[in-house]
Amino acid sequence: MNTLTQPLRDEHKELIPHIEQILIVADSLPDAPQEQIRDGVQEVYEFLAYHLIPHAQAEEAALYPVVQQVLGSPEATRTMSRDHVEVGRYVEELDALRQDLSPRNTKPLQRVLYGLYALVKVHFAKEEEVYLPILDERLSPEQARDMFEAMEAAAGQAKQAAHVH
Repeated sequence: MNTLTQPLRDEHKELIPHIEQILIVADSLPDAPQEQIRDGVQEVYEFLAYHLIPHAQAEEAALYPVVQQVLGSPEATRTMSRDHVEVGRYVEELDALRQDLSPRNTKPLQRVLYGLYALVKVHFAKEEEVYLPILDERLSPEQARDMFEAMEAAAGQAKQAAHVH
C-alpha cells in the first residue's frame, strides 16, 4: 500500500534497526567486554545525536505544523513535542555517562538506554498509527510533497548544526 506519507514511513523503517541497537546495548550490560560497551554506547550516541535528533527537529519544523493545521489545533502535537524534549534530555544524560563507562555507571546507563528505547518506539508508533493515517486521508499530493521538502531541508540544517557542536 503506497500512501502520501510513505517517505516518512520509509525513513522510520530505516531508523528501526538503530533503535533496536539501543536495546541490544542495554541488554549487554554489564556482562559485555568494556570495549564492546564503549563502542556500543558510542554508536548509539552518534545515531541519536546526528540522526534521530535532527529527524525530530525536522518533524517540529515541518511535520507538526501540518498536523496542527489539518487537525485545526496548535495543541495537537504538544505531547509529541514533549517526547522530543525528553529524548533530548536522555541523549544529554547518555553523553555525560559515556564519559565514564565504569561499572558504577552500569545501572544509570541501562536506565537511560531502556528509557530511550521505550520512548522512541512508542513515539514512532504514535506517529505511524495516529498522525500519518490522518495526513494520508486529508493532504493533497502537493501538500505532502511540500511538507516532505520542508522536512528534508530542516533535517539537513539540523544535521549540519549537530556536526558543528
